[in-house]
Amino acid sequence: MSIPLIVFIICFILIFLLRLPLALGMIMTATYYFITAQLLGANPIINMVLVPQQFLTKLEDQYVMIAIPLFIFMAHIMNTGKVTEHIFSFANAVVGRRRGGLGHVNVVASIIFSGMTGSAVADASGLGIIEIEAMKKHGYNSGFACAITAASATIGPIFPPSIPMILYATLSGASIGRLFVAGMFPGILIGIGLMIYISISAVRKNFPYNVAVAQTFRDVIVIAAKAAPALLSVVILLGGIYSGVVTPTEAGALAAAYALLVSVFVYRALGIREFLDVIRKTVLSTGTVSIMAGSAFAFGFIVAWEGIPTMIAENLLVLTTNPTILLLIINIAFLIMGMFINTTTLIVVFIPMILPLVKLLGIDLIHFGVIIVLNMMIGLSTPPYGMLLFIVSGISDTPLKDVMREILPMLVVLIIILFLVTYIPALSLFLVHIVFG
Repeated sequence: MSIPLIVFIICFILIFLLRLPLALGMIMTATYYFITAQLLGANPIINMVLVPQQFLTKLEDQYVMIAIPLFIFMAHIMNTGKVTEHIFSFANAVVGRRRGGLGHVNVVASIIFSGMTGSAVADASGLGIIEIEAMKKHGYNSGFACAITAASATIGPIFPPSIPMILYATLSGASIGRLFVAGMFPGILIGIGLMIYISISAVRKNFPYNVAVAQTFRDVIVIAAKAAPALLSVVILLGGIYSGVVTPTEAGALAAAYALLVSVFVYRALGIREFLDVIRKTVLSTGTVSIMAGSAFAFGFIVAWEGIPTMIAENLLVLTTNPTILLLIINIAFLIMGMFINTTTLIVVFIPMILPLVKLLGIDLIHFGVIIVLNMMIGLSTPPYGMLLFIVSGISDTPLKDVMREILPMLVVLIIILFLVTYIPALSLFLVHIVFG
């Protein structure tokens, strides 16, 4: 290995040992690599100018990245207005009457909300507050309420739209529209799996019936009518994309504008102060993602220049040339890394390293994208450092150990679905073939 590459690897390791912010650490790593290469005169092409060039130029070239702040804005609008309350009420009216009904409501509400925001964190922190309080009020233990909220929130970035899928598409060149369609059935499959587990747990743990649910068909119609403006945002977003009227980026802008109008003029829940807070949160979140993505482009240039993907491919090909076994290795590796590393890090750092091998072995990039995003969402709910666990624990004042204990069986359900999606490609691709031919 060259001296610049050794410096690069040492700095990369120090990012995690020193717990530096990832974006800052990646920029520092790239900078030290280029400084070392320039001082040694290793190659006249490699110099400090490449740091801002890779960061800014590549970021400007990625038109699809514009969709991310739009979906972030939409998520904050949904959570600040009364949209989440109406989604919860609608889900409660539809599936809340059976034993353990509020657990099912939790899952169904997450599926609906995921069709609006594409963010697991927005789901857990927005809907989660309503869901957990309702479940605790009706006699569920807080650990279970938090665990099912975290587990169901993983549906958010799998069912379209999806911010992680946009990042994956940016790095891989895969079609965002096809990725969105491919995530639909796996997202629903997760919901079905979790609802089966809730039904079994409801009998075993004697969960209560939900006495507050709508009792008549008229009640359901009234609740559905109140929720209709919020639910229509899903139709606008997904219908616009799959009808070909708008691109995913344009659909994000359209849905965000619609969510704003609904929150202000229909539900009257968004004043000037709340709107400014939404803008502030959106700017902060967008800044974080943009800096992360720009850092990843500079980082990725070095990875490609030094031939790291080729080295990884050569070493893995020594182990196997079988796509089935390779996907098993990748799944296990990402499940383990997901316990300690956040989603964005896994996407921007490790995906570019394994994509050449995935392409070499003929694995479909759309199918692989769904596998990776599902894998990383499981990581958000996996101890010891799953972000969703900390969110639901924090918003409900529930000890983290209680949440971790309850979520373990749910993780088994999610992992089973992960391997079904991995080894039955039709589960993610059959809708793609129907929609796109």
